[in-house]
Amino acid sequence: MIPLAGVVLDAPDPRKLARFYCELLGWELGDDEEGWATAKGPEGSSTLSFQIEPKFRTPTWPSETEKQQMQLHLDFKVDDLEAAHQHATSLGARLQDFQPQPNVRIYADPVGHIFCFFV
Repeated sequence: MIPLAGVVLDAPDPRKLARFYCELLGWELGDDEEGWATAKGPEGSSTLSFQIEPKFRTPTWPSETEKQQMQLHLDFKVDDLEAAHQHATSLGARLQDFQPQPNVRIYADPVGHIFCFFV
């Protein structure tokens, strides 16, 4: 068995995006270098890492044939969808127009990576 240690997302400014996710999730900042930063989750969880990508292109949601498509998205379970929504948008997350399920909220982070809150 090989455990998943974390997920790495490309970003034009890894440090800034790591700080966004730390604030969003209540996680701690780990590595904090110019081209690499890490958000450390609670004990026993994976980490989110961010690496520099100067040619980063924002993915579209929902996907469009001729535009950058999303490669993955992050799912986070929350107890209170409305409170999580208020918190996320206060930090700069953008609620997406297309919402396919009533108990899930889909957002884009400040650079456009898609993430979901669900109950």
